[in-house]
Amino acid sequence: MGWRPVAVYATLILVLLQLTPLPIAGASIMEIYVADDQVTVVHNPLDPAYLSAADGYLIPRIRVASSLDVASGTLVADKGEYQLKPQLATNTWRVYYATIPIGEASRGLNYYFKLTLRNNTVVYVYNATASRLFNFNGSIVFRQVEWVKSRVGYQIFPDRFYNGDPSNDLKANLTDELWINEVSRGVPVFTRWDGPVTSLHCCHQYFGGDLKGVTEKLDYLKELGVGLIYLNPIFLSGSVHGYDTYDYYTVDPKFGTLEDLKTLINEAHKRGIKVIFDFVPDHVGLGFWAFQDVYRNGRNSTYWSWFIVYKWRFKLGDPTAYKCWWGIGSLPQLNVLNTEVRQYLINVALYWLSIGFDGLRIDTPLDVIDSESFFRELREAVKSRYPDAYIVGEIWDYRPEWLRGNAFDSLMNYYLGRNILLSYARGALNGYTASMKLAEYYAGIGVNVAGMGFNIIGSHDTSRVLTDLGGGGLNSTPSNESIARLKLLSTLQYTQPGMPVVFQGDERGITGRQGNHDEQRYPIQWDRLNVEVYEHYKRLGELKNTIPALSTSIIHVLGGSGGLLAYTRGYMDEVLVIANNDASTPQSYELPPGNWTLIYASNNWSEVSVEHNTVTVPPLTALILVRNTVSETTTTSTAVTSFPGTMYTETTAIPGRLEQDTRVLIIVVAVPLLLATLVLLRRHRA
Repeated sequence: MGWRPVAVYATLILVLLQLTPLPIAGASIMEIYVADDQVTVVHNPLDPAYLSAADGYLIPRIRVASSLDVASGTLVADKGEYQLKPQLATNTWRVYYATIPIGEASRGLNYYFKLTLRNNTVVYVYNATASRLFNFNGSIVFRQVEWVKSRVGYQIFPDRFYNGDPSNDLKANLTDELWINEVSRGVPVFTRWDGPVTSLHCCHQYFGGDLKGVTEKLDYLKELGVGLIYLNPIFLSGSVHGYDTYDYYTVDPKFGTLEDLKTLINEAHKRGIKVIFDFVPDHVGLGFWAFQDVYRNGRNSTYWSWFIVYKWRFKLGDPTAYKCWWGIGSLPQLNVLNTEVRQYLINVALYWLSIGFDGLRIDTPLDVIDSESFFRELREAVKSRYPDAYIVGEIWDYRPEWLRGNAFDSLMNYYLGRNILLSYARGALNGYTASMKLAEYYAGIGVNVAGMGFNIIGSHDTSRVLTDLGGGGLNSTPSNESIARLKLLSTLQYTQPGMPVVFQGDERGITGRQGNHDEQRYPIQWDRLNVEVYEHYKRLGELKNTIPALSTSIIHVLGGSGGLLAYTRGYMDEVLVIANNDASTPQSYELPPGNWTLIYASNNWSEVSVEHNTVTVPPLTALILVRNTVSETTTTSTAVTSFPGTMYTETTAIPGRLEQDTRVLIIVVAVPLLLATLVLLRRHRA
């Protein structure tokens, strides 16, 4: 063979070596193409659950079957390599993520994944396209509303919060729905602030709270660390709750005036508090001007097609005569298929944002006719003018498909707050099951969405949280155990990614059952205060507002065993939260590597002990610990690697550049090939 073919052959081999990644000598190779294998590995750059932008990073995530037993991994991009860190795990899969500074990805990114298994197999994860590379084009479609993640939220039900202007107390009598309902007539009730609950307490018993009352209590809210107020409906309606709108453009006189509202928003903003309004696009009240026109004029009404009417003439309040919300005749449903209705509703949202609101909470979005299309249009209209406006959808179950940049920034997250955290705090879930549910929850939503979480547990639609935990009904004296469970639960709530949202008065230890005429909505009695509960919430607010890791969008769920549940917060695991929901038995937990300092115990602080890197967690207690020092060069991550039972931590440190692998390849493979080529050349010349 001539020397030229030999040289050309060797050169081609070297070129192929540079283009094709290879493992270190002695390792086997596996290739996975995600379009062909969605069971073993999942990554979809078009789904925010797998690729999102948060906290100044582009965050790709990859879901890997536990059977692969990953030891370490990297995302290999045209700009370098980025370490994969373990984040979440269940019995069957694990989620890993990388953090790429937004600036490095701003012009786009081509990448694949490289996983090293414990058996020394190297797995390359490619896209099933001709290029084999995944692609990020540099455009962030689903932009994070960044101000949410660092705030504490507070829900206010205006009539029951504080009476700042007694002169408007009887104005609800002019518009109450009971006066015009021809099927269910009645008389509204006006009660002193500490009056008894009546059968009309839910909807037509008025106590006099108003917008001026909220303004007067802004300093109280600021002291709690509140950074966002969510106002229940304040627009003209025929009820206490306001979900039966009469006029979307008018502040209800029973709550005050437009100037009162502007004053509230301005004063809140001066204190660094955002304000969002409650928006009801699905249904209106019997007094809504367009529905009144249909009632009077039938098919001759300009607004006939705004509703779905089955028969006319009809009685106001007759659920068989027109389409209404959940069969309630006092709540006629809007026909959102009508383009005039859609534009009217979108204009309403834009108007109130122009007044100064910072976002909107959307009532019952799943009930809206043509909901998917409508909320896509609403989002586009809102975000085009107010990109930092916060859009929250009232969806109670786990529906991550609504969090893909097509509708909402967050759901109300009852699923997280009640199905997982509350169930754990009550003892209905053990630590292991709670950790699995947390992992599944956060795996299904983008990291950007987690940081925008509207994390509520109790509201005007549920029993009081303290009641849910065994604290009794209205005006009961809650047991020490129920208070301990409340403090444990709220500690978990405040240390999740996103924004904890407290229903007015929960921070004061208020009780109330939903089933008893919605007594959870009873007015705050400002002369009554559970000091222990209040000081606890106040301290949680301070921690949320001062610890940077609690304002990131990332959580690492470590796992659970027995009553124990543990997770860390921050990209370098700067904060560790450990909870024990067992009512009688302390439990021990081995701390992850590092020097940890206990900064808060929800209960039984004196019973917490740390010996030989093991912490003893007292019964019904949640602990918050911070890492004293974090390495600047090596990120330590903790991951669940043993199921079920014990929580196991591992430290992974992966070199940061592709060139390190390339050097090994040159030494192991390329150099011998060059030597062989030189030998052939010398023999040819000889």
